[in-house]
Amino acid sequence: MAVPEQLPVRMLHDRVLVLPDDAAERKSSAGILIPATAAVGKRLSWAAVVAVGPHVRQVATGDKVLFDPEDKAEVELHGKGYTLLRERDLHAVAAPGDTDGGTGLYL
Repeated sequence: MAVPEQLPVRMLHDRVLVLPDDAAERKSSAGILIPATAAVGKRLSWAAVVAVGPHVRQVATGDKVLFDPEDKAEVELHGKGYTLLRERDLHAVAAPGDTDGGTGLYL
């Protein structure tokens, strides 16, 4: 995932700007392809952190984080859709080495 080198914003307070994964389809651990149109219950989403405010303590730019897509504010910068969150709205940070680039990160 390519992260823009220079964003036209400076994050304030405890805000985190993330670029959500746009995985339309996902694959189960058994290898079954689950289409994007499949009805599922409340599901959390993964995103890459692209900018953080000065009071953010637990995440850094480049981390992969888990958040609730219902608790989000969206913003468009340079034609790309980003999500703006507070640090307290993040549920988890992916451990280094556990991200294989696939969709296997599920809680």
